[in-house]
Amino acid sequence: MRTIEIKKNDAEQRLDKFLAKRFKTMPKPLMYKYIRTKYIKVNGKKCDISTRLCEGDIITLYIKDEFFEEPQYDTFDFLKAPAKLDIVYEDENIILLNKPCELLCHPDDNYYYDSLLARLQHYLYDKKEYDPKAENSFAPALANRIDRNTQGIVIACKNAESLRILNQKIKDREIKKFYLCAVHGVPKKKSALLTAYLEKNEKQNRVYISSKPTEKTKTIKTRYEVLSEKKGMSLVKVELLTGRTHQIRAHMAYIGHPLVGDGKYGTNKQNESVPLKYQALCSYRLEFAFTSGGGILEYLNGKSFEINDIRFRNVLHI
Repeated sequence: MRTIEIKKNDAEQRLDKFLAKRFKTMPKPLMYKYIRTKYIKVNGKKCDISTRLCEGDIITLYIKDEFFEEPQYDTFDFLKAPAKLDIVYEDENIILLNKPCELLCHPDDNYYYDSLLARLQHYLYDKKEYDPKAENSFAPALANRIDRNTQGIVIACKNAESLRILNQKIKDREIKKFYLCAVHGVPKKKSALLTAYLEKNEKQNRVYISSKPTEKTKTIKTRYEVLSEKKGMSLVKVELLTGRTHQIRAHMAYIGHPLVGDGKYGTNKQNESVPLKYQALCSYRLEFAFTSGGGILEYLNGKSFEINDIRFRNVLHI
């Protein structure tokens, strides 16, 4: 028999979700059987897979010892990433990070060790604000992500409660995201609210825009405003009213003004004289606009944060 005490960062999640994080080698069918046959109990009582855990709860487990065996680490993978971050804002709950172009938010199969997430965890580890060995199921995480070749603000969470709150706020559209981009040409309308329909092609890693909905499409809404014009390019401010894959890049290209440097939704001919290897796009501003309670993050309501050092503007002088 073993016991686990639920800590602050473990609370407010379902039992099965917690167990899946804590015992990564345990097959789910076996986990469900353990719960059903009372080999796993919460506070000494029979429980259900959907039981919500509270701080201080005691989980009793009559399961195989092999599931408790932890890998012996000489070091952690995230320590192989740099700890240097461009911090826009930081407090005891969250960090707003200015992600540079060409850095992944999360590791992928091709390049595992360096990512914004790994850098975050290394940074907090060095500050002694994160100790993987002291946590049952939580690790500092990103609440949103942006494309590898897009610069901009990413929200990182230091604790589970902040992550839960911000995930819901993002889902409920209570955090406004604003972008700056440079596009080829000058849109006829200096400002507009665009509505269209987007279909994602996973194999091609791209999306397609159309004027009519189908069973496979999702509605997209993009508000833009032209701020300035120079050398056949326009500096455009964009607010995402929906957050779909490649939405700004594809939507602006759909109206005839692809982003400068964007080889996927633009053309090589348009970009042949452009000194950029990536799309001219930056998520430069966030506004916390809660319409419901913000819990421990209520102090953020009404605040906004932005970055001024935008790489593509420095390169294009726009």
